[in-house]
Amino acid sequence: MSTRSTVSAALLASAFTAALSSFAAAAPLSEAEGKAAMDAGKEKCYGVSLAGMNDCAAGPGTTCQGTSTIDFQGNAWAFVPGGTCTAIMAPGDRMGSPEPLTRDLPA
Repeated sequence: MSTRSTVSAALLASAFTAALSSFAAAAPLSEAEGKAAMDAGKEKCYGVSLAGMNDCAAGPGTTCQGTSTIDFQGNAWAFVPGGTCTAIMAPGDRMGSPEPLTRDLPA
C-alpha cells in the first residue's frame, strides 16, 4: 500500500469515527444518565436551553437531546443545578419552569 493510500485510509477512518461520536452525543439520554444527573442534584428546567442544546423533551417533531429548534423553546428542557430553575432568566423577562411551557414553540 502506498503512503498516499495509507494516509487516505487513516483520514477516512478518523472521519468515520468522528461521525459516529457525534451521533452518539446526540442520542437520547439513557435512564441511567438521567438518574445520575438527578442524583447529582440537577433538575429539569423548561424554556432555558438554546436551540439544539436541550437535554430532552423537545416536543412534537423532535426526537430528544439536542433537537430543539428555537432558543428558549418552552417544551424543551435542560438539566440545571437543583433549586435554580425558576431563577433563570430568558430574554424578555421570561423565567425557567419545572413544567413544560406553551411559549416559543416551533410553528
